[in-house]
Amino acid sequence: MARIHSSAVIEEGARIGENCRIGPFCHVGAQVVLGDGVELKSHVVVTGDTAIGAETVVFPFSVIGEIPQDLKFGGEHTRLRIGARNRIREHVTINTGTAGGGGETRVGDDCLLMAGCHVAHDVRVGDRVILVNHAAVAGHCEIGDDVIVGGLCGIHQWVRIGRGAIIGAVTMVTNDVIPFGLVQGPRGRLDGLNLVGLKRRGTSREEIGALRAAFRALKEGEGTFHERAAALGSGESDLVRELSEFVSAQSDRQFLTPQG
Repeated sequence: MARIHSSAVIEEGARIGENCRIGPFCHVGAQVVLGDGVELKSHVVVTGDTAIGAETVVFPFSVIGEIPQDLKFGGEHTRLRIGARNRIREHVTINTGTAGGGGETRVGDDCLLMAGCHVAHDVRVGDRVILVNHAAVAGHCEIGDDVIVGGLCGIHQWVRIGRGAIIGAVTMVTNDVIPFGLVQGPRGRLDGLNLVGLKRRGTSREEIGALRAAFRALKEGEGTFHERAAALGSGESDLVRELSEFVSAQSDRQFLTPQG
């Protein structure tokens, strides 16, 4: 049975899973679905066509599933889907999608969204992503699995950040980031690879060596950045091929490139 505080407002039609805990002064909208074991601490608003996966915890004063901050939004039906076991800390805002962006915002499993973060309309956030305090992700961005975005960062709309990348604190990212990249500086620079993250995830020494060689080739090789990346795809390393395919994929932004 769910435990719902007497001061919480649960609109008719909301679906509340088993063993949910809904604290004081929360408001849950009519189209909301809460999976088993979800906890809303207190003063949480969950609204719109929003589904939250099992065992996710939402901390006070977060607003989940409100309409996009997009002047083109005309009230159309759009969605927000949040996975399981996430930790959504105080004052986080996550908006639903827009018709022009596919109609859905999505957050994966096992993410940590620290206090004050914003995830805008039509964003795709992968699994095990960490957004540090007051990071802001603009509309239509794609954040790959295992990415860390530092505190007070801004991610420009339509930017893609590849799997395993790390963005240093107080960085503005205006172009795509390669998988496993390390970006830092007020106007983001691609300064290397996220070697700490690769080692923590148990990446073999051989794969790390192959990625280092690939990064040098991206930085110093012949031809354009895209040509250098395409040439990497013929190697034996799975991670290098992933990097090459990421660069070759369709994107609305340019790439942050290694600096000399």
